[in-house]
Amino acid sequence: MVLLGRAARTSQPETGRTVAGLGRGATAPGGTAGRGRPARLRSGWLLAGVATVLAAAVAGLAIGPVALNPFGVAAEVVGLLPGVHIDSGLSPQEAAIVTQLRLPRVVLGLLVGGVLALAGGCYQGVFRNPLADPYLLGAASGAGLGATIAVVVGVSAGVAGQTRGGLVPILAFVGALTGVMLSYGLGALGGRVRTTTTLILAGVAVTAFLTALQTYVLQRNVETIREVYSFILGSLATSGWSDVRMIVPYVIVALGVVLLHRRELDVLAVGDDEASSLGLHPQRSRYILLAAASLGTAAAVSVAGLIAFVGIIVPHTIRLLAGTSYRSILPLSALFGGAFLTCCDLVARTAQAPAEVPIGVVTAIVGAPFFIVVLRTARRVTG
Repeated sequence: MVLLGRAARTSQPETGRTVAGLGRGATAPGGTAGRGRPARLRSGWLLAGVATVLAAAVAGLAIGPVALNPFGVAAEVVGLLPGVHIDSGLSPQEAAIVTQLRLPRVVLGLLVGGVLALAGGCYQGVFRNPLADPYLLGAASGAGLGATIAVVVGVSAGVAGQTRGGLVPILAFVGALTGVMLSYGLGALGGRVRTTTTLILAGVAVTAFLTALQTYVLQRNVETIREVYSFILGSLATSGWSDVRMIVPYVIVALGVVLLHRRELDVLAVGDDEASSLGLHPQRSRYILLAAASLGTAAAVSVAGLIAFVGIIVPHTIRLLAGTSYRSILPLSALFGGAFLTCCDLVARTAQAPAEVPIGVVTAIVGAPFFIVVLRTARRVTG
């Protein structure tokens, strides 16, 4: 641990250094955007992240077709803890709305948003590219193909209405993992050592192939297009705690592995030769991180669909505001990513109530202008 901390400190002076594989203009962590900021996670940012998560959760529970008292909502949730008994002042109907309808959806949003943002930050560190996202290695196309097959099977079997909560998540999860594993395997065909460049190219090829298969299946079963596209555009709609229970183990594994290895991303930023001289095995570290991030991504898309933008905007915004060390970027991305997606889901289900806007549309509409504002602000601060 001391060795990794020393390597992270030595990476800070590498300002403005062009990183191999990104082309001119790409800089390693510790560049001008993070100049003067400490590498360690500051308690102020950590408290801000926790406070944002709590605020987003309370808003998601209190706001809806039936408006509820936020203090009563908070008391009701705290009263669910073992050994805690609090009178929330909510009626039995209002308490049921909170605990049975809104709470599972809010928890799912926090988990999905957190793991997508964490995976995005991890991919950006591994590939040393701030535009990398969790779907880079074929997870999205694999999940889309799996969901399409599930819907087609459901329609053929006469159980189309039951596939969203049963077969779709399972086959989407299998499809996402299959896409990532195909990218790994294809990346190894060019030699014994898989570089980040070959992995990216393999991911592009696998994505194109799986998307073509999905298009063919849809063309042969046009009656399934509406249901398939509802999955592709993303949704956090859930009928209970089953989706939450399904992804919790995978989210815990992804969070644990990535956060335990986050220091290694700072070491990898100085280059493979330097990292090896400091006692780190670059390829092994990369594939441990990619495997964990891909597992979390597959779990997220299996229950929520293909929600874009979270894996790019959140870690990149954290990098601009809180510093370039992955010791800060990854945990803060998990917190703010969960809060961001929960707020987007709140907009999705209330903007056109009782109809629901696909959450992928909301993340793009809300995320793009916000990202531009943050980028302009950061330029003024660093300039």
